[in-house]
Amino acid sequence: MDHAALKQTATAMVAPGQGILAMDESNPTCGKRLQAVGVENTEPNRVTYRDLLLGTPGLGDYISGAILYDETIRQKNPEGRAFTELMQEQGIIPGIKVDTGAKDLALHPGEKVTEGLDGLRERLEEYRGFGARFCKWRAVITIDMEKGLPGRGCIEANAHALARYAALCQEAGLVPIVEPEVLLDGGHSIEDSFAITRETQHTVFEQLYRQNIFFEGMVLKPSMVLSGKENAKQASVQEVAERTLECLQQTVPAAVPGIAFLSGGQSDEQATQHLNTMNRLAAELALPWRLTFSYARALQHQALTTWKGDPARVEAARKALLHRAKLNSLASKGEYRDEMERQEAA
Repeated sequence: MDHAALKQTATAMVAPGQGILAMDESNPTCGKRLQAVGVENTEPNRVTYRDLLLGTPGLGDYISGAILYDETIRQKNPEGRAFTELMQEQGIIPGIKVDTGAKDLALHPGEKVTEGLDGLRERLEEYRGFGARFCKWRAVITIDMEKGLPGRGCIEANAHALARYAALCQEAGLVPIVEPEVLLDGGHSIEDSFAITRETQHTVFEQLYRQNIFFEGMVLKPSMVLSGKENAKQASVQEVAERTLECLQQTVPAAVPGIAFLSGGQSDEQATQHLNTMNRLAAELALPWRLTFSYARALQHQALTTWKGDPARVEAARKALLHRAKLNSLASKGEYRDEMERQEAA
């Protein structure tokens, strides 16, 4: 295992002012997004949409890497150029989702465990051949305080799978993005979210340590500490930032180079505001990690709804994508509010 190369890639993934574009939706999930704007879920349409995203001029100014799906990393754009080639020309690091999805956890009603470890070593070798330099594996944790969820067994099963995945990635010379997502669904309070997120992240890092993970060569992709979306009392942007940073301080080793948050069902604006406020607080606290973004919907939504399958709208859709990417780039430096205020003043 080349520690220096892993550290170099992980550090580049969380470079100042840059974040990660998550476009690793499975074909059915991608299809749902396309169908929501009246576009049929066919491979040519998926290629066209992916080309819209990855072919955006200037995207590399704000995006350090993009997480692809198995189909995507094998595809070429309508002009016959591999998507990974388009990315590399802009300095965007190719990444790949390698889990096979969250499945029902046996004897744990209402809980999931992510699968995909079988044959992973061989798949990682193949993905390296396609140009991948990092991977992603997502675990999902459901909060339901009335049902006593999550159970300890669910947290431990997912943490162990994340750690084994991360070890296989580093063995193959690929940086693992470790994603323990505590879901926003439910009526739980921000206090409940904090407690469950802290327990989850603590267990994940305990398992990573046991599997001999090189912390300098990984990236954490956590959820923010948020009120459940069905809770009548929604925490303020300031409280979300404070509780999220408090959780990180209690669970994440300083050796980890960066934390790329998922948006997890937040609106575009909320995800940006929360990230910006966290970075402003982090600067005051002199925290050891880069705090940035790894957003899917919060980056793609505006571009998708602008495009709606119309070839004449591709340029406008790319402009919308670039706009969201720029705003989140500013937020990753704690400069988003300043920029918004200058625009309003102008």
